Order: sequence, then C-alpha cells, then structure tokens
Amino acid sequence: MLPERMTALGTARSVIRELFEFGKERAAVVGPENVFDFSIGNPSVPPPPQVNEAAIRILSTQDPVLTHGYTSAGGDANARALLAGSLNRRFGAGLTGDDLYLTVGAAAALCCCFHGLTCPGDEFVVFAPYFPEYQVFIEGAGAKMVLIPAEVEGFQISFDALEAALTPCTKGVVVNSPNNPSGCVYSRETIQRLAGLLSRKSEEYGHPIYLITDEPYREIVYDGAKAPWVPHFYDNTIVCYSYSKSLSLPGERIGYLAVSPKAWEHKLVYAALAGAGRSLGYVNAPALFQQVAAECAALTSDLSVYAENRRLLLEGLRKLGFRCVTPGGTFYLFPQSLEADDVAFCQRAKDYDLLLVPGSGFGCPGHFRLSYCVPTERIRRALPVFAKLAERYRA
Repeated sequence: MLPERMTALGTARSVIRELFEFGKERAAVVGPENVFDFSIGNPSVPPPPQVNEAAIRILSTQDPVLTHGYTSAGGDANARALLAGSLNRRFGAGLTGDDLYLTVGAAAALCCCFHGLTCPGDEFVVFAPYFPEYQVFIEGAGAKMVLIPAEVEGFQISFDALEAALTPCTKGVVVNSPNNPSGCVYSRETIQRLAGLLSRKSEEYGHPIYLITDEPYREIVYDGAKAPWVPHFYDNTIVCYSYSKSLSLPGERIGYLAVSPKAWEHKLVYAALAGAGRSLGYVNAPALFQQVAAECAALTSDLSVYAENRRLLLEGLRKLGFRCVTPGGTFYLFPQSLEADDVAFCQRAKDYDLLLVPGSGFGCPGHFRLSYCVPTERIRRALPVFAKLAERYRA
C-alpha cells in the first residue's frame, strides 16, 4: 500500500508545470518562436554580474572541501550575519544572524513554518488569489487551510471576511505581497490594520496568531510602491524570502526565514522551525549560494525589463477588451478571462499556442495568470495572437 495523497501529488503536476511541459513539447513541433509561453515565473533577465563573479572567486580561491562541505543546519554563521546586516541597513530590522535560518528557497521556508508551528487542529488563513502550493504545504503539515475569497476589484484584504474566518484554531495568517498571481502590493495602512486585528484576536484567544509573510517579489515593484517590512508592525511575524526572483536564481534554491526578535518565545519559535527543517531532511541550504547570496543580497537583476513588459501587456490587452487590475509588483498580470469559465478560456488559448494559467488554480475563477518575465520580443509577437483569440470571442 502507498499513501494516495503522495502518489496523487507525484503523478499530477500543478497546472503551471503541466503548461510548462506542454510548451516544451509544442516547441519541438512548431518551433520555440511559435509558442507563446506565459505559464511559469522563470526570470528571463540574467543575474547581476556580481553573482557569477562571486561564485567564480569563491570556487577559485577557497578550499573546495570547505566550499562544498556541510554548513550548520541553519546556515553558515558568517553568511547569516552578512544577510542580517543587509536587512538591518535596508529596513532597520534589528536582526542578528541567529534570527535567520537559511533555506532551500522560500518554499522550504514556508514548509518549515507550517511544520514547525502546527499542532493538531490548527488552521492557517490564506487570501485568494494565492500560490497553489500553499494548500499542499499546509495540508502536508497536518493543518487546515482556510481560504478568504478574493476581493477582485483590487485584490486587497477583505477585513470583514478575515475577521469572520479567525477562530481559536487559527495558528497563522499567510500574506504574499507583492502577490502571485495578482501583483497586488499591500500598503503600509493595510499592514497596520492587519496587525491590529491579529493583535486583538491573539489576546482574545490567549495565544499568538503568527503572520507568515511570503516575500520573494519584495524588490519587484512599480510606480513608487514599496513593500513594508512587516515585523515593524506585528511582533509575531515570520518572513519567508527567496533570491529566486530578485537575483534571478530560481534553480539555485537559496532563501531564508527570519523570526522577528520580538516574537513571543522567539527562541522557542526559531527552534521549532529549525526542528521542522531537520524533520523534513533539509540538512542545509546550498553551501556555495549561501555565500553568494550573502555577498549580493543588496543587488537585483535588471528589473526595468519587467516594467516595460508590464506596460506593453497592459496597454495591448486593454485595447483588445481585457479587464485587468494594474499590478503594483511582481511579474504577473491577472486579467479577467473572456468567458466565465477560465479553464475553458485557457484551453482555447492553447489552440493558438498561447499558454495561460487558469485563475481557478489560484482560488479565483474567471481570471487567468500571465507571467511576463519573458523576453520582450515574445510579448510584442504575442499581442497579435491575443487579438485573434479576442476576435474569436467577439465572433
């Protein structure tokens, strides 16, 4: 006998991955230039040159036994100290290296949170639209995911719905800002209001409600938007971060979780999350890229490419009749589909080798996600294809 849940997860890829694999198959048939793949958030701009320079220097000058050897489970002490210093300079975070646990990307950071915090009967609140793997991670930890329906006018938090969803079983609330897939960025005022609500409810229930912030798109913002440093507003915050997007390093799998030093029983919380990493078999984050990330933490890739891609798509799609909330960050657009059935709409788009992700997978039917971290030329060539799709609906 094998666990049905695990065999199902192993045989049924996510919709995003299915489209990504379909795109590779179609490229072999019609040529890659004729496949307009907007499915996956794989950065199209290279890392800043300092990333390769740091890696080459480390590989060329350090003892290879040390470079490629195990680090402490929570990460190399020097790398953690450098990363804490970078966050302190940027945000006044008040962190030490001992507040950081280096992880195999933000996914591992989130899994450490859910596994490290969950007791029997616990619930985690998530806002739609949401990254689909949240449900996999939360249920894998033995907890229940409670979904707040999307506020589709601007994809901000519906505080009435949130307050109604909070119960004594609520162990944590997950926020993802800038948001995948909507691009929404929560304002300082929104975070303050959220912090106030969670503080009141924590006091009412007699236990802390943890605020888990998933922030891999923190630096990818537009029009003067800023993603606030959430621990400034709420003590029981755990920040989950990845360098996959800001440094264009998704395949290197390097990130961290940071436990606010003001969190209730801070050291015990950190120990629980570290214990979860141990139980999940993470051992340690990639040793080489712990050092690279620590040296390059204040840098970003050329994010202006994404700003131009966003402009082209927003202007082009709106001219064709698509309705879309302007994203304040990330490299995703989340327009309304041209029919209520977003799955059927995205299936029709595949007839034109236009690969779009249905919004239903993000808990928000009637929309679709379009990842614009692609070469700008692909967008220019895709807009006439979108026009053909839109004409099909007009006809």
